[in-house]
Amino acid sequence: MTPALFGLALVSTLWAFDGWADLSYNAGEVKDPQRNLPRALIGGTLLVLAIYLAANVAYLAVMPIEEIRQSKLVAADVAQRLLGTGGAVFVSVTVMLSTFGTLNTVLLTSPRVFFAMAEDRLFFPVFAKVHPTRGTPWIAIVLVAALGCAFVLIGTFESLADAFVTAFLPFYALAVASIFMLRRRAGYAPSFRVPGYPVVPALFVLSVLFLLGNAIVQPASRMSTLGVLGVVAAGAPVYYLVLRRRVTA
Repeated sequence: MTPALFGLALVSTLWAFDGWADLSYNAGEVKDPQRNLPRALIGGTLLVLAIYLAANVAYLAVMPIEEIRQSKLVAADVAQRLLGTGGAVFVSVTVMLSTFGTLNTVLLTSPRVFFAMAEDRLFFPVFAKVHPTRGTPWIAIVLVAALGCAFVLIGTFESLADAFVTAFLPFYALAVASIFMLRRRAGYAPSFRVPGYPVVPALFVLSVLFLLGNAIVQPASRMSTLGVLGVVAAGAPVYYLVLRRRVTA
């Protein structure tokens, strides 16, 4: 496999690992973030990596690679071979429960993005409101749930996964790159400082640039990648023409 094809495959693979940084959205509610935040981010990522590797080793031990390539439900097919029809049903139920667990996490973390933007006057102020008794950003939660339902109705899993990763990678890179500017500000004293600065953030930004650049260069993914990035870029004029005045006012 060439580096270019590996890069394309990696974009889809990143969907399985996305969520590794979601706790940072709730960093303001984390006790002792300098100690606990890196533990959660690194430990959680390593744990998921170990689980994924163990699962794939198990799949390869039961099914040949060609059959895995043609299978649409690898885990269910492996379970059916080992345990019969009951095994396939068990795996299907387990996947469904795992999906609900993921949705629960998404509804905890993702609304915080809209909530923080609204607090900074970068989004509609109504999304900065919190529930009077529970203290949760309930309007932002409703928005995230509605967007999730809409996306499910308009696209396939594969197209949504690739579009999601492509859309989020630039923001990950920009957020990490902002560290270089923040470190130069006088009086900058965050509750958490990135270890391995400046090598670690620089490697991250370069990796994202490679993935996006490779996806644009490859004919198979060029149009879809440019389409997603075009939608993301459409927010720039909105910010400079409308929101920037609101922030600086």
